[in-house]
Amino acid sequence: MQSGNEVANVLRSHWKLIEQSVTNKTLNTWQLRTLSALMKCRTSALGGHVDGCTHCGKARISYNSCRNRHCPKCQGNEREAWIQAREKELLPVAYFHVVFTLPSELNALCMQYPRLLYASLFDAAWDTINTFAKDEKHLGATTGMISILHTWGQQLTLHPHLHCIVPAGGLTKQGQWKHSKTKGDYLFPVKALSVVYRAKYIHHLRKHVAAHNEQAAHPIVLPKEVIDTCFAKPWVVYAKKPFCGVNSVVEYLGRYTHKVAISNNRITAIDKINSAVTFNYKDYQANGIKKSLTLNVMEFVRRFSLHILPKSFVRIRHYGILSSTSKAKAIAAIRKQLPSELILVTRLPVEKYNPLQCPCCKNETMIRIILFDQRGPPTQWREYAQQRLTKLMAS
Repeated sequence: MQSGNEVANVLRSHWKLIEQSVTNKTLNTWQLRTLSALMKCRTSALGGHVDGCTHCGKARISYNSCRNRHCPKCQGNEREAWIQAREKELLPVAYFHVVFTLPSELNALCMQYPRLLYASLFDAAWDTINTFAKDEKHLGATTGMISILHTWGQQLTLHPHLHCIVPAGGLTKQGQWKHSKTKGDYLFPVKALSVVYRAKYIHHLRKHVAAHNEQAAHPIVLPKEVIDTCFAKPWVVYAKKPFCGVNSVVEYLGRYTHKVAISNNRITAIDKINSAVTFNYKDYQANGIKKSLTLNVMEFVRRFSLHILPKSFVRIRHYGILSSTSKAKAIAAIRKQLPSELILVTRLPVEKYNPLQCPCCKNETMIRIILFDQRGPPTQWREYAQQRLTKLMAS
């Protein structure tokens, strides 16, 4: 049973107006295509199937999911699988949580050229961490990093930033593990990180724009006043204290990966008469007090669409000794050198959906009886399912 307060229902109730937003260029075609997938998720529009239990005769109809990474209803299983994969790679060392934020002066460019601006953010963040890590003054080794892009604030405004986890150390050129010199209090000096990060970002942004302009019919020109303003103000790099144990790292991964701009449970009301949506948010300027905000439906859709990433853009990236090409050898080498402590991860068990388990008798005796497309299930699907199940149970 679907809840009434869902992003999909907001879209469904104003779809004609949303389609018109492409004409007036409030939305682009890729955003419209994504919103369409979210609206159709787990409805007859995507087709589905009828399953039946050969033990108790229970019949169940299921509609297909859109599996879009921006969908509030499709991220649970993907998040759990990703976390389990990361658990196997955890090292018996401290991890730091570092956040790289883009200044608001770049928001207009982020809306125009999100692929270039966000790619530059990833490159600048890793370049900054890698530069400090390889400096003998700070570490003198190659470290690693897992970065997760978020583009939203609590009120769905544009607020691009990277959440990163970085191990407290790295591997030297000789393949030896080297602990952080800061005794676990902090990773690198935050003020120095911020200054270097600002310069690195502008460098990578110019580099990406130059590469784009070599092939583009319409070159991008970075406004000089915007760049000057960015250099004139301090940038924000927030480095939290290290995680308190492996479980804290896993909790972090669970909280920030595969997250979407707004979850359905934050939406408290959809007023179709007045075309308004009300949702909860945390006001971090008031110590995280929970408040509510009401927006016009089209403004809600516009803000939600700001966080639809470009097609095929990778929002979770791994670097250094945690990259896909290096982590197997690096992790094995580090575990040999460090105390062989068993990494125990204690998490609340996640109840996974088992398509073979009957919701009635709990036996794994569900079978597929009917497949149907967007035209929906046959009118007499219940009768057909019961007839088929009766024959199977009798044989």
